[in-house]
Amino acid sequence: MQIETPNWVKHAVFYQIFPDRFARSQQPRKRLLKSASWESWDDMPTLQGYKGGDLWGVLEQLDYLEKLGINAIYFTPIFQSASNHRYHTHDYYQVDPLLGGNGAFRELLEACHDRNIKVVLDGVFNHASRGFFFFHDVLENGPHSPWVDWFKIEGWPLSPYNGEFPANYEGWGGNRALPVFNHDNPEVREYIMEIAEYWIKFGIDGWRLDVPFEVKAPGFWQEFRDRVKAINPEAYIVGEVWEDSSEWLDGTQFDGVMNYLFAAPTIAFAAGDRVDMEQVQDRSYHPYPPLFAAEYAEKIAELLQMYPWEIQLTQLNLLASHDTARLISIAGGDRASVELATLLLLTFPGAPSIYYGDEVGLPGRLDPDSRRGFPLEAHWEHDVLDYHRQLIALRHAYPALRTGVYQALFAQAAVYVFARILGTEELIIVVNTGTSPAKVSIEANLLKSQPKKLLYGSAEAQWTSVGVSQLELSLPARTGCILGLAN
Repeated sequence: MQIETPNWVKHAVFYQIFPDRFARSQQPRKRLLKSASWESWDDMPTLQGYKGGDLWGVLEQLDYLEKLGINAIYFTPIFQSASNHRYHTHDYYQVDPLLGGNGAFRELLEACHDRNIKVVLDGVFNHASRGFFFFHDVLENGPHSPWVDWFKIEGWPLSPYNGEFPANYEGWGGNRALPVFNHDNPEVREYIMEIAEYWIKFGIDGWRLDVPFEVKAPGFWQEFRDRVKAINPEAYIVGEVWEDSSEWLDGTQFDGVMNYLFAAPTIAFAAGDRVDMEQVQDRSYHPYPPLFAAEYAEKIAELLQMYPWEIQLTQLNLLASHDTARLISIAGGDRASVELATLLLLTFPGAPSIYYGDEVGLPGRLDPDSRRGFPLEAHWEHDVLDYHRQLIALRHAYPALRTGVYQALFAQAAVYVFARILGTEELIIVVNTGTSPAKVSIEANLLKSQPKKLLYGSAEAQWTSVGVSQLELSLPARTGCILGLAN
């Protein structure tokens, strides 16, 4: 079977936005709430407080995102919900009124498309919430409710709020706030398929699927793909699966997954023994123990063998998300770790994803701290923003960084070198994670050219050709670089 994935994703640089925390609109708008008591923007976030970010705020920041080089946005959930993260869905057909409702989303979607920015929404289809109308009917009417078979009811009475009693229904992760759908019920299945179709027809460019591995109904995700792609063959379907995702990446279900199998070794290599174990333990990915270059090369080679190349090019690659601590906090504040990991992210096959605020040095320990308000410009780390802009611009400028072959050239001690090759375009990426300068000599016979122009970073590069093509490199400690051909 020939695997087909959306072409635009191969050229995308994503920006992940947590809508309550990115931007409050500054323009006068018609709002449902005119004087809401928002949590102070710069205070540490709390589990239940709202900071009042909205979709108009995102609209007002599109110039900033475009200048950064972003051409795709992944939003964590935007549908009506009684939680600041909105994973507790009340109504799948209504954008939350706190975000501006369906009207604000329409305006934002059109503005994004005018700038050739794609928009992917979060689909939370494994579970709903206690406030979801169909479940609320069950709470009100018990076994008499017509919606009883939509959920996994285990007994009566239900106890949605009082933890002293058994819930008597299945909640995701044992959480009674999140009643799980009964996906074996054809009506539930059809309901979810129609939601997916509705928003694709509305104009969104794809779905990021929350905990899709929990949905065990046979053929569910195959049907989901067929119905979404029937409306828009270029729609992106990306699953939140943290580990080996082979069973979903066979070409009949998802186009990619959130690539935590890239994030984990990349952080373990770039940050090494600086990793704050409190921020990564008990997570579903393992950016530890520290890796030397040879071990990193081995893990990356395994990852690139795991799925078909067409899928590799549409993986959603990341270093942090709303479900992890931010990388600067994982790395104990070490800024070089972040820059090295970002260099590896933006030169890897697949679509890189920047978690809002990482590009200006926003710290954040585990949730809820990793969901802070986007900082005022006075608090930005401008050098961090500069290297993000540089690396994103290089990715857009050189097709080899997007769809070129990935070839490891050298991996010893703390130095890792690889090439991205597309036709006659050849780039060499070099990373030294060590605390001392490094000098290395690399055989590069597989390259047809001798890239030595410094496109990024600092290093000295010299080619010699006596029988074999040799690259002599001198690298400062804790730095990386990209070499290309002089134009």
